[in-house]
Amino acid sequence: MTRGPSQDSPQSPSAIRQAARLLAPRCLLGDAGYDAEHNHRLCRDLLGIRDTLIALNRRNMGRRWPLTPYRREMKRHFPRALYRQRWQAESIFSRLKRRLGAALTCRGARAQRREILSRVLTYNLMILGRGRRVSTAQYSF
Repeated sequence: MTRGPSQDSPQSPSAIRQAARLLAPRCLLGDAGYDAEHNHRLCRDLLGIRDTLIALNRRNMGRRWPLTPYRREMKRHFPRALYRQRWQAESIFSRLKRRLGAALTCRGARAQRREILSRVLTYNLMILGRGRRVSTAQYSF
């Protein structure tokens, strides 16, 4: 979490490392904002993630081929059908913002961090509670 509007790609290496410690993922999907050779190397060489499907950011290259090996591989062979599964994660982000709001109400950094964490906890509780709803049709009043 950072303050102010900014891109989140500088925080991606630490987030990927944390996820790899918890889950041992086989595949990483990312949009063009994460297309950097160091992200591919981190995932494949250091963390053992088999596939990195990060959309190629053209960077005003025109028709030239990327110079780095993993980015060249993405240009040569990009599995579009698998990459399209990113919609599921984007759907979760959208649902979270719709249900709990996209803007924070707190002003201080510590309070904003607590508010974000409480929203994530609230959303997780909402998901867990959804499976335990009791229909009123079962009961006669």
